[in-house]
Amino acid sequence: MAFTVLIPARLASTRLPNKPLADIAGVPMVVRVAQRVTQGLTQPARIVVAADDMSIVQACERFGVEAVLTRVDHASGSDRLAEACDILGLRDEDIVVNVQGDEPLIDPALVQAVADLLVSQPTASMGTAAHAIDSVEDFKNPNVVKVVLNAAGMALYFSRAPIAWWRDGFANGISALAQPAPLRHIGIYSYRAGFLRAFPTLAQAPIEMTEALEQLRALWHGYQIAVHTSASAPGAGVDTPEDLERVRGIFMGAASEA
Repeated sequence: MAFTVLIPARLASTRLPNKPLADIAGVPMVVRVAQRVTQGLTQPARIVVAADDMSIVQACERFGVEAVLTRVDHASGSDRLAEACDILGLRDEDIVVNVQGDEPLIDPALVQAVADLLVSQPTASMGTAAHAIDSVEDFKNPNVVKVVLNAAGMALYFSRAPIAWWRDGFANGISALAQPAPLRHIGIYSYRAGFLRAFPTLAQAPIEMTEALEQLRALWHGYQIAVHTSASAPGAGVDTPEDLERVRGIFMGAASEA
């Protein structure tokens, strides 16, 4: 099963200016992401950066990474991906995986697993991933998005709140985790291209605006989201200058050992 990996890359960033072009051991970060995915997939995939600035496109081309130029005024990453689908001429039934351009440590096996979801779950319009939460602090943290699943592995709900709620164990506050462990949502998505084109046209959902979670729009409109449960947490992304220095150290260390 061939599929397309789209890597959205936006030049503007409040915490880390020009983030997609940040140097990591001599290679722009967004190129590192594309290279990482390319090196580890078990099935063929077309890997394309969806950029909002020509400087990103040119940087990708210098390293042999395919890139397309999209509009600068998109309201969300989903809109940018939908435009990229049109530019690339993808068919509605084609599978697209969205990998963020600031995750140079992404596990290619996770990318493959999320793509495979839409083959094994033909009624799902989207796929995503989760892993077990192992700390009370993460469970209580509103920046850690939680998800609960049904028996078929489809998402029932995503929330910033601690879900599922352990009625008896949390009666006096959250001091330990229930079993089975709650699940943390991992922000990687697969889509059928036709759904991805339609998604930006759907009305925003009240629960989406309350929780500030775009994936709730799909659930609210009746679409199904299949979830792959990973055995481990993914590598951290790059959001701050400190994150960038940490990732640079990892790549420099790997280069010195080679």
